Amino acid sequence: MENDLTYPQGYPDFLDALKTDIRASQTRAIRSVNSELVLLYWRIGHGILERQQSLGWGAKVIDQLAGDLRQSFPDVHSFSARNFKYMRSFAQQWPDFAFVQGSLAQMP
Repeated sequence: MENDLTYPQGYPDFLDALKTDIRASQTRAIRSVNSELVLLYWRIGHGILERQQSLGWGAKVIDQLAGDLRQSFPDVHSFSARNFKYMRSFAQQWPDFAFVQGSLAQMP
């Protein structure tokens, strides 16, 4: 403990168990957020790729998307033209969403 107080019986063990539980929950939350971000990036990349193929969108649309989304979400730093190209490439290399989603679920 941090100081010389007398604690009730079982308190130190309970405190240690809570710390362990909190750390485990924080780790699970981080994994969940990271998985969601990867899936979001895949969906963005897939959407760009799909529209470029089916609607004939050119490469300039990526610059436009980057600018518009940075304006709407100024605190999100991953919405750059370069990152959108990475997202598109990611979706192109891994075209099966179910596979991407399943793979993420298996990652430690």
